Amino acid sequence: MTTPDHLIDLRSDTVTRPTPGMLAAMMAARVGDDVFGEDPTVRTLEERTAALFGKEAAVFVPSGTMANQIAVRLHCQPQDEALVEATSHIYLWEAGGPAALSGVTCRPIPAPGGQLRVSHLADAIRPNDYHYVRTRLLCLENTHNRGGGTIYPLGEVAQLAAWAREHGLAVHMDGARIWNAMAATGIPAAHWGQYCDTLAVCFSKGLGAPVGSMILGSREQMVQARRYRKLFGGGMRQAGYLAAACLYALDHHIDRLIEDHAHAQQLAQAIADVRGLKLTPPEVQSNLIWFEAEPPWTSAQQVAELLRQRGVLVAVLGPRLLRAVTHLDASAEDCRYAAEVFRSLRPA
Repeated sequence: MTTPDHLIDLRSDTVTRPTPGMLAAMMAARVGDDVFGEDPTVRTLEERTAALFGKEAAVFVPSGTMANQIAVRLHCQPQDEALVEATSHIYLWEAGGPAALSGVTCRPIPAPGGQLRVSHLADAIRPNDYHYVRTRLLCLENTHNRGGGTIYPLGEVAQLAAWAREHGLAVHMDGARIWNAMAATGIPAAHWGQYCDTLAVCFSKGLGAPVGSMILGSREQMVQARRYRKLFGGGMRQAGYLAAACLYALDHHIDRLIEDHAHAQQLAQAIADVRGLKLTPPEVQSNLIWFEAEPPWTSAQQVAELLRQRGVLVAVLGPRLLRAVTHLDASAEDCRYAAEVFRSLRPA
């Protein structure tokens, strides 16, 4: 096992750096002041992404968190409630944004693999009574991060959307890694977009852009979304340099996601072979591998430290919980080496 001359960083797919081709596209970008609506590259990215998902319009924002929080604000008023899966990004990892920014309550509903079903929502609608919050929004996450990168079956999304509309709810999809779902299933973007009132997508995760996400919806919604982007501090000026990276990613980095998925399978098998390491969930569907350190391991940190000593970084996300993520900057050789390091692990 030849040790590489660099750290293999599997903590997240956000750690990637722009490729030479992406940097060249950024340097060549035509730019203007996007707050004035005058950046041609941003406008091209917004129009292209909206068309890709079958939506009327889109707004470029700095982060996926901002895209999701704008969506909550669009669909809800203070004293409203959003139905979310209990381990969803909107609920766990956005710093209480719905409550802090919009006065909106999240109702967390546990579901296996992070995937809600209509059966989970049978009693979810609050009564029409002023003692209660008003249920107004259903949020889905695809792929689901804490669910282990699980991919919603399109038929389930269709059923959830039908249920939501029957009960007068809007549907928002946190599609930060929707590109991975597209790559894994072959289902085009517009097929996912048709069931959502709004959709958030991220260019700085699997696609390898340095910054940038998008919220998509109707033309009227996106006019309001620009107001909320300003309110939340997301107005950008010559953002075309960033948008150019995202356009390059759309052209060059979607099809290659299947390589990340194959590397994740390789790592998952290696992890499963180590005594005391348990995949959670046991099936890896995309580029995210979540696993637990059970006895004889004393903690997740113990595992992570042994890996770090051999040049492999993973994320510690709980006392016994870890995550490894394959991505653009983790080559086939890197992942082969990381798999060998995992198989060599022994608790002290």
